[in-house]
Amino acid sequence: MTGKIGVVTCESLGDYNNNAESEDSILSELLTAEGFDFKFEVWSDRAVDWSQYTHLVVKSPWDYFDRYVEFTTWCQTIIESGIPVFNNLKTILWNSDKKYLQEIQEKGHKIIPTHFLQKNQPIYLEDVFVEFSTDDLIFKPTISGGAKNTIKLHKGETDAISSNLEELVKNEDFLLQPFIPEIVAEGEYSLIFFNNKFSHAVLKSPKDGDFRVQHFFGGKITSIQPCPSLMRNAELIIQDFAQDCLYARVDGVMIEGVFYLMELELIEPYLFLFTHPEAKANYIMALKEKLTIGSI
Repeated sequence: MTGKIGVVTCESLGDYNNNAESEDSILSELLTAEGFDFKFEVWSDRAVDWSQYTHLVVKSPWDYFDRYVEFTTWCQTIIESGIPVFNNLKTILWNSDKKYLQEIQEKGHKIIPTHFLQKNQPIYLEDVFVEFSTDDLIFKPTISGGAKNTIKLHKGETDAISSNLEELVKNEDFLLQPFIPEIVAEGEYSLIFFNNKFSHAVLKSPKDGDFRVQHFFGGKITSIQPCPSLMRNAELIIQDFAQDCLYARVDGVMIEGVFYLMELELIEPYLFLFTHPEAKANYIMALKEKLTIGSI
C-alpha cells in the first residue's frame, strides 16, 4: 500500500467513551496488520499538517458537538484542501444536526415524531404533550451526542425545571419527542453498514431505572440478527442517505411491528466491532475498497 492515512480522533476519548472498548485501538491494530501507513490525528490540533495525508478516515471526533463552530470550520478547511475523506465531510456536516431527520421523513421514512425548537423559541410543553398524546417527553439538543443535555419530562411535573429548559434553549436548537416505552421494554436497534453492505447489528437496552441505552450509562449490548422488516427499512434509509459512506449506523425502535428511525449515524458512531466475529474484517475490507477506488 502506498499513500498515508490520517485517522481523525479527538483530544480525550475518555470524556465520551467511559466503560467502552476503544475502537481507535481496534482500528490501529487492523491498519497495522494490513500494512497501512497511518497516524491518528486530533482534528482540533492546529499544529497538524493535513496536507501530508492522501486520505482521511473520520473515526472519533467525539467532542465535535461541544466545539461545533470550531468543528465546522475545520470541516470546511479540509473540504477546500481536496483531501478525500471517509465519510465525506459534506455528509458529516449534514448529519451533525438532527434536523436532518426532517429530510428523511420527507423522503417517506418513519421517524420518531419530533417537534423542533429553534434557539430562543418559547417552549410550550403542554401543547407538545397534547400534540404527541403522551405523558412523557424527551428533550435534547439537535447538535449533541452521548445523551448530553437529554432530559426526560413528565406531564404535570415540569414547572420546577422550566426555567432550566428555557436557559438551555437560549444557547442552541433543541427537539422534543415522545418517550418511546418500547426502548425500555424491548430496546433500541443499531444496524451497522460498511460501503452500503450490512455488517452486523446489536440491540441496546437501558439498565434498570434508566432510559438511556448508551453502554457508558450501563446499557446492555446484545448481538442480534435483524428480522427481514427491520433489515429492509434500514437498507432503504442507507440507499437514500448513505450510499457513499464508508460506515453508517441506523438506530431505531420497533413499534407494533413497524420500524421508526431514531438517528442515522454518519459522523463518528461507535461501531460495536467487538460484538460480531466478522465485524472487524468487514470494516477493513470496506476501507480497502474505498482506498482502491480512490487509487491510493
